[in-house]
Amino acid sequence: AFGGGLIAVLVTYLVGTTGKGERSSTSLVLAGVAVTSLATAAQTFLLQRNSDVVRQVYSWILGRLSSATWGDVRLVLPYVVFSTVVLLLHRRLLDVLRVGDEEATALGVNVSRVRLVVVIAATLGTASVVAVSGLIGFVGIIVPHAVRLVVGTSYRLVLPISLLFGAAFLILADIPGRVLDNPAETPIGVVTAFLGAPFFLLILRTRKNER
Repeated sequence: AFGGGLIAVLVTYLVGTTGKGERSSTSLVLAGVAVTSLATAAQTFLLQRNSDVVRQVYSWILGRLSSATWGDVRLVLPYVVFSTVVLLLHRRLLDVLRVGDEEATALGVNVSRVRLVVVIAATLGTASVVAVSGLIGFVGIIVPHAVRLVVGTSYRLVLPISLLFGAAFLILADIPGRVLDNPAETPIGVVTAFLGAPFFLLILRTRKNER
């Protein structure tokens, strides 16, 4: 899971970077969409060749917490803790990077090293959790943006608060999936998609109006 996640992140980063080494949120999002489409096509091809595991994989794609066990938690906990510690230790440097690469370099920050460490740590934590819970989308979009609206843009506050709010949001989002269609269960990935897609469109519209 970590290897696949790291490859996807690196490809997205490279595709979303222009020849001059410049990046923008729009180019990275478009690159992410392209990489996701390619990965989905490969996934569909593999599923067609292994029809006996379609049900399990389909459940993983939609995202479920009910299938996770305490054994799974113990398995991914070291990776999540390591990833969290690394990211929290770099939160001040991430604030410095917000002023620009040239300014950060002038302040003595090794921009390439910091960015590489943060990407690898974030990928490790995300991939390990996704391997157990499945694809639960939009949590990483809704929570950090909502936190920024409340506490500002400093990573010293955004990172730790997003960790707590992200966990709380995930638990709350899982409740409707277990209650609305009882005794069946609506995958939590479906619930977060219903909440996250409009929120994402609102963010895009807000940024467009700001320009």
